[in-house]
Amino acid sequence: MASQKQRAAARTNIKKATTAAKKSHSIASMPKSKRTALGKQGAAVAARERSGGSEPKTRKELYAEAKRRNIKGRSKMGRAELAAALGNR
Repeated sequence: MASQKQRAAARTNIKKATTAAKKSHSIASMPKSKRTALGKQGAAVAARERSGGSEPKTRKELYAEAKRRNIKGRSKMGRAELAAALGNR
């Protein structure tokens, strides 16, 4: 049987989860600077795919390559760290 403290913690967690689920996570709710940066990044990726170029890669693409090469600690690395790890390998 759960203690009173455990029940209170569970109620708090449920309230937090409910609040988070109700928040809007769309691009429209992001700040303008973030939307602009995402748009520019998306346009660069699309242009690279159209032209068949290979650089610069997104973090997602670098992560997939690091996973293929079985590089340790890849999930904690940022884009620049992944690029360096792949370049030095």
